[in-house]
Amino acid sequence: MKTLEQTVAQHRDEWKARSLEQQKLEIENNEAVAKLYGLDDEVSSDVPLERVSLTNNSAFRWPNKTPEERDALFTQSAIIDLISYAVGCMFGRYSLDAPGLILGDQGATIEDYLKIVPHPTFSPDEDNVIPVVDGDWFEDDIVECFRLFLRTVFGEQHFEENLRFINQALGIKNLRDYFVKTAARGAISKFYDDHVQRYKKRPIYWLFSSPKGSFSALIYMHRYTSSTVSTVLTYLRGYVTKLEPALQDAERAGNAKEADRLRKILVELNEYEHDTLFPKASENIVIDLDDGVKANYPKFGDALKKITGLEKASD
Repeated sequence: MKTLEQTVAQHRDEWKARSLEQQKLEIENNEAVAKLYGLDDEVSSDVPLERVSLTNNSAFRWPNKTPEERDALFTQSAIIDLISYAVGCMFGRYSLDAPGLILGDQGATIEDYLKIVPHPTFSPDEDNVIPVVDGDWFEDDIVECFRLFLRTVFGEQHFEENLRFINQALGIKNLRDYFVKTAARGAISKFYDDHVQRYKKRPIYWLFSSPKGSFSALIYMHRYTSSTVSTVLTYLRGYVTKLEPALQDAERAGNAKEADRLRKILVELNEYEHDTLFPKASENIVIDLDDGVKANYPKFGDALKKITGLEKASD
């Protein structure tokens, strides 16, 4: 089985070949038109590679970069695409075992998925809530799910090598940095920022997040039900339950810095539950996908990560 690095390199080389072939065709087309109108000696038929408008033509995407920089950016983009696809598999939007969209209707369920993919190689998350937290606190958190996806697709043999390649391509120390680290500082995580940009500020995965991002959880809007927020609340309470003994351990060990950090997180999470998440869970909010993200996203107020342009429901 190939390593992820070898797979990406092959993908990159294939697109280079396609781009060069397309460039050749466009030049030949220009030459034919010029000859038809008798302009062979007056009009240049040349087409710079930077003007060959294929999505994955590195010269077109990054015209002002060197070939080496283009290769690095192509690799980074390919890894971001892979992660996006992996998250789609985690929610059942996609499957390793069947092409195209699997779950794309409102209120789609795991049962609907299993009718299409009875024996999945990689099983989607059952409750449509994937925790995004700063540590291995949940077995089904987004980092653990991606690690399982990586093992499933590329094998155990090259797992550590593939993980290092991903970290290098993304410029991070470890995988959790991409999913969580920025969110823990109160800003949007790099993963979610990439997702919001991919869907032009109309994300299909919604990030429930406490004010400073100490707790976050991702859901898939197409699988949303009126009880989904209550499921997120259950994860939040479970996280608090896990952090409280950690605080006690820090206090007993005399680790004042860690104890202070955990106290602040617990205050944040308790306030988020009391002021925001519990009230929203109690509303049993109903959404209609036909109304679009712009109308549905604001219904959850401060429970969801703020996205510019989605603060208010459309009239």
